[in-house]
Parts: sequence; structure tokens; C-alpha cells
Amino acid sequence: MTSAPDSPARVPVGLPVVAVVGATASGKTALSLDLAEAFTAAGTPGEVLNTDAMQLYRGMDVGTAKLPPAERRGVVHHLLDVLDVTEPASVAEFQAWARGLVADLRGRGRVPVLVGGSALYTRAVLDEFEFPGTDPALRERLEAELAQVGSGALHARLAAVDPAAAASILPENGRRIVRALEVVELTGRSFTATLPRLEYALPGAVQVGVDIDRPTLDARIEQRVEQMFADGFVDEVERLLGEGLAEGRTAGRAIGYREVADHLAGVLSLEEAKERTVVATRRFARRQDSWFRKDPRITWVRFDDPDRLTRALAAVRAATA
Repeated sequence: MTSAPDSPARVPVGLPVVAVVGATASGKTALSLDLAEAFTAAGTPGEVLNTDAMQLYRGMDVGTAKLPPAERRGVVHHLLDVLDVTEPASVAEFQAWARGLVADLRGRGRVPVLVGGSALYTRAVLDEFEFPGTDPALRERLEAELAQVGSGALHARLAAVDPAAAASILPENGRRIVRALEVVELTGRSFTATLPRLEYALPGAVQVGVDIDRPTLDARIEQRVEQMFADGFVDEVERLLGEGLAEGRTAGRAIGYREVADHLAGVLSLEEAKERTVVATRRFARRQDSWFRKDPRITWVRFDDPDRLTRALAAVRAATA
């Protein structure tokens, strides 16, 4: 740790809420712990709030790189292991949980440190973001069509009515495609028009991005996937399939889990499941980076900069002064 952990104590206006963002495997977790420890050392305890949609699920540990309790450095963590794999994850519900926690922590003199790879979840907490309503009958019809014709066909339909939304959603992400089509039909507006504005809803909000070059990130992703399989990822997926993972509308689509499920079903070899997990994770990391790079409010720090904590704390001071 650098020599600047006492600097948060000099923040004169309220307590910040800090989000550590960036691509998967870039080093967000380590920086979030460094920040939480720095705030704690300054007398305003830092606590971590998970903003990774898949880490909300109990039992999805190895494949989501969920930090084991023994490696959390004594820092309190929130919003981990709150759902069963059969339950859908809702951004609207998550927003309510997370904002409630942020208000509670700050009210008790603690600094919330958000960390996770789900950009929409982070934005839902920090930014002005009101969710369009839903229509159960319309949703049911669209989900039935998804099951009948597949996500590719619905993605093509979305591209015809809302090209910007289609460009931002992977063709295999059936759940988000269904939601986008539902919003378009319900509101008569584009799905992208309902996404959060670049306007903080929370005073004292700060975003710190972990910057990493693509070759290094690609190598780290491959290494992470190898380690996941060595740590029992196949056994984890097999156990979760017994708990209903395949029926989970959100959890069942998690990167790596679907590939291992195909391996267990005899569709893919183990090496094919590994390779497809690497490829899908790299693709996801590129989309994460693209999403975050569009936000000019983020202060970027290099993943290997020995002064990254000092720079991150300086961004906090500047944003809350």
C-alpha cells in the first residue's frame, strides 16, 4: 500500500461512493480491497458492494472468480450469494438493494466501494436510471417466441426496429433481446433511450477504471480459465445443474457455465469447453471495455502502476472536494 491511505479523511463534503470498473481479469478486485483498506485506515471504514450479476448467485463461485472469504482481507462484502440459480436477476431489483445499502452504509459513516464487471448494474446504482414498466403477457409471448425461433431471429427483429440496441446486445443474449423488444413495444421508444443517463444520481459518486492492454488481458483471461478448470469448475457446474442451473433464465446463460454444461452433455470435449470459455470471455471483456470507455467521468489507472491507489484516492478527493 502507498503512503496515502489517510487522504480520504480530508474529504470535506460527505462520504464518497466509489465504483471500480473495467474489464474482467483486469485487477478490479485487488484495487477495490486496497481502497476499502485505505478508507478504513483513515477512520471511515470501506465496505465492498458486488456489482457482478453472476456473483449474486449462491454456488457460482469458481466460474465467476468470486473472492473466497479468506481472501477478502477482513473487508465486509455485500450482495454476494443472495439468489438461487433458478431465480432471475433483475437490474431494477438490484438497483433497489444496492441503493438501500449505499444509503445505510453512508449513514453509518462507511464508504461503499462498488466492484464488478456488470456495467449496467454499476450504472443502475450510480446514475439517473428509471426502469420502464413490464407487461407479463407481452413478456410471456416474447419468451415463447425466443424458445421457438431462437435468439438469432429475435435479434434480427430487434435490429430492424432498434438498430442501436441490437448493436449493443449479443445475438445469443436472449433475455436482454426479449427485454429490449418488450420496452420498444410498450413505450414506442428505443431501448437505448431508456438506458441510464451520464448523470450521477448519488452525490459523491466516483468511478475509477482499471486500464490494461489487450495482449496482457487476453493472457490473463486464458490463465484465469485454466485455473478455474483446475479448481473444480466442472464439478461446480455439475452440482449446479442438479440444482436447476439449466432452467435459470439468468444464471444458466453465464459464460463458462453453458460451455461446461455442453461438455457434461457430451456436446463438447473438455478442451473445446475451455477454448470456448476463453473466446467468450475475451469477447465479453472487449464489450465491457467499450462500454466503460464511453463514459468520460471515469478516471483510469494502469493495472500495473505502483501508484494506482494514490491516483485513485486523488480522484476521490477531486470529486468530493
